[in-house]
Amino acid sequence: MFKKGSKLYSILTGTCPRCQQESMYIDKNPYHLSKVYKMHEKCSHCGLHYKIEPSFFYGAMYVSYGLGVAFSVAAFVIAYILIGTSLKTSFFAIIGTLVVFMPIIMRLSRNIWINFFVSYRKDADKKPKP
Repeated sequence: MFKKGSKLYSILTGTCPRCQQESMYIDKNPYHLSKVYKMHEKCSHCGLHYKIEPSFFYGAMYVSYGLGVAFSVAAFVIAYILIGTSLKTSFFAIIGTLVVFMPIIMRLSRNIWINFFVSYRKDADKKPKP
């Protein structure tokens, strides 16, 4: 399930969706906020251009919304139902969760979005000859 060649592997590791050999991002740490969106122009192994068309990653906003709702629901369930805090405290738990996990949500949404359109190819993981 989490092996190389699966979409889940590419989504969770942030690697090229076609060859899964290198990270799509210049800085792998999403908490370096000035570089959270900085991506390589293309994969050095298979040559896939990450920005398939201008404004390609605007669609990732929809995925980000869904991920934000999922993180919010999880924070509410943990805070209100499992721990038993008040509604007001649960609200602050949701806000805190979204603030802390926002860089991860932004990266995950981009990874999910590009994996909708690009599939893994076993033959693409060989470095092209110059």
